Amino acid sequence: MKLKDTQALTSFRYGWLLKRIFPYIRKVMGRVILGFLVAIPVGMLDGVVAIALKPYMDYVVGRQNFNLMGFEISYSLLAALVPIGIIFFAVVQGLLKYINSYLTDWISLKITNNVKKDLFARLVYMDTSFFDENPSGLVINRYLSDPDSASKTIVDELTTLIVSIFGAVSLVAVMLYSSWRLAIVGVVVLSVAFLPVFLIRKKIKSVSNINTVIVGGIMTTMNESYSGNKVISAYNLQERQKKQFFDGIQDSFDYSISLSKRVGWMSPLMYLIASFGIAFVLFYGTSLIYKGLMTAGSFASFVTSMLLLYKPVKNMGHTLSKIQTIFVALGRVFELFDYVPEIIDKADSVELQNFTGDVEFDNVCFSYNSEKQVLNNINLKVKAGETLAIVGNSGGGKSTLVNLIPRFYDVTSGAVKFDGTDIRNFKLNSLRDNISIVFQDNFLFSGTIRENIMLGNLNATENELAQVIEASHLSEVIANLPDGLETLLGERGLTLSGGQRQRVAIARAMIKNAPIVVLDEATSALDNESEAVVQKALDNLIKNKTVFVIAHRLSTIKNADRIAVINDGNLVELGTHNELISIKDGHYKHLYEMQFTAKEESIV
Repeated sequence: MKLKDTQALTSFRYGWLLKRIFPYIRKVMGRVILGFLVAIPVGMLDGVVAIALKPYMDYVVGRQNFNLMGFEISYSLLAALVPIGIIFFAVVQGLLKYINSYLTDWISLKITNNVKKDLFARLVYMDTSFFDENPSGLVINRYLSDPDSASKTIVDELTTLIVSIFGAVSLVAVMLYSSWRLAIVGVVVLSVAFLPVFLIRKKIKSVSNINTVIVGGIMTTMNESYSGNKVISAYNLQERQKKQFFDGIQDSFDYSISLSKRVGWMSPLMYLIASFGIAFVLFYGTSLIYKGLMTAGSFASFVTSMLLLYKPVKNMGHTLSKIQTIFVALGRVFELFDYVPEIIDKADSVELQNFTGDVEFDNVCFSYNSEKQVLNNINLKVKAGETLAIVGNSGGGKSTLVNLIPRFYDVTSGAVKFDGTDIRNFKLNSLRDNISIVFQDNFLFSGTIRENIMLGNLNATENELAQVIEASHLSEVIANLPDGLETLLGERGLTLSGGQRQRVAIARAMIKNAPIVVLDEATSALDNESEAVVQKALDNLIKNKTVFVIAHRLSTIKNADRIAVINDGNLVELGTHNELISIKDGHYKHLYEMQFTAKEESIV
């Protein structure tokens, strides 16, 4: 799944999207209902001023007493009651708006956080190919920004829509009360004002999708500039990174302005429509007054309602355009929810138990895509407790081969078997519980040294922890740190040297105590002194294990039980060091002699 190619095809399936987001809304339904109930009077109170003008103009200005259900109220008393009433209702409306705002913010954040939690719960189980295909910035943007755009404002906008609708309804009611003839004009204006919203929705979807990819690229540039700061400095790439970032910012600006130009004309167009309506009302209302079909107070009340109606109608227009943006983001969010990783448990998978350590590659073929085969018909059996070294030309498929063991990828054809059983028949967690891996560049998490080691086995005892620290040659390192095991590591563990990071990773693998150990170029990035120490730690790690070792330095694998030579995806040689070195014009012999000659020349 390439995130940059997703199109949010469900953006206009409003009912389907609301059904998908509803489980998150249901968790806070009590507050949602309360918020909506509060929103109704907030909107309806917009008509108070308009309806108050009718008795004020007709009775106070006209100096006539007002009869209310048989009770006569003097115009002088009415002159005081109307302004006081307006102030009272304004205070009530203000309090209700505050309650509504608090409820909306609480609900929105709660829904957004729950969506983010569920998305992240899926992200951590994504297979390796997903992370291969998608840059970090785009992943971060899609998994953090889209939930914000989709769910953080949905309740807010729906509440605003309710306020606007009931505000419009109350004002239309006042208009009908004042004059049903003029009210028809207001309803027509209201209907016509909604047309621009429906004309703009496809453009909103297109620009939103494009801008998401652009913002993802910007975040990737930021991440790369942080992680690759030394390379940037060493190769004077500052201007390149700056241009890449500036171009992304400019592209985002261009697309956002493109959308703004298209959305921006809605407001003046709606204002123009409203102006025509008001002009007609003034002309027609005056004639109704002259004919005695309408009082001056009713006309003032109607005109005020008409003017006040513009605000909720305008809000509805903007809100509906924002809701369309929300639906686009919702479509993208549920694309993420609906993506099924390629590497998952089969329905009938079982726990891997009593594993002895036998591993077999049975006619294994693999390709990352249909264009190029990376591994071709690999047949290889590794017995329990055996150490198999894997060597060969760069890009020949060595790392790919060992990546199939923990099912970072699945074979294209053939099978990888544990004790004769296809590993796809085992539950992923139980499969990976039986494998420890030490990479060339091991990732250490933010936290203490203790926490990073214990990640291998969270239930390990203090005694087991002490043993692996000793066996991984970390004792001296920890002793020289001010906080010892509790020393906080920086991001990716960069406060330690390369050799120290490797030993922490080895300790993490040791404490896991898995029957299979994979060493993928575990010492290739170290200097000779660090390599010697790390190699001692590795020797302790692989005791009594089934081991797969990938190494460019052939001197480190001479003592392996067997050596497999993988060239261009093919198993071309297999045997012990002595057997392979004796093959005339052999691949392994050629590699060994090249390294040996290069070492002699460097000494001379």
